[in-house]
Amino acid sequence: MLGLLTGLTTAVHFLALVYIGLGGFLAWIWPKSIFVHIFFALWGVAVNALPLPCPLTVAEDYLREQRGLGPLPGGFNEHYIYDTLVPREILPVVGILALLLVIGSYVGAYVLWRHRQQQPSGVPGRPVRLG
Repeated sequence: MLGLLTGLTTAVHFLALVYIGLGGFLAWIWPKSIFVHIFFALWGVAVNALPLPCPLTVAEDYLREQRGLGPLPGGFNEHYIYDTLVPREILPVVGILALLLVIGSYVGAYVLWRHRQQQPSGVPGRPVRLG
């Protein structure tokens, strides 16, 4: 059972990272979701830039310790991402691209929000072309 919980926590951690990178695009469909995404994005920046523990890493380490495995060597990113999914040499480029992706999703969400605000109530508008 602990193994299943550990695996589930790891999967949720990966999903959280995907959401941090791509979740801003959900605001194109559900505008109010931008507030949840801003929280996740700021939290993601904070746990990487400041000495704050990620609650998902803390949960994973706890479950691993209960199984007698000890904490993740170097933390979640170090263990699962650096040199496994992303070569260490291109981490700065990947970080910049991820930041640009989030900014782009926010710009698109803002453009769509402004377009919706300009539509008369109850009148469907033309689709907005972002490109």
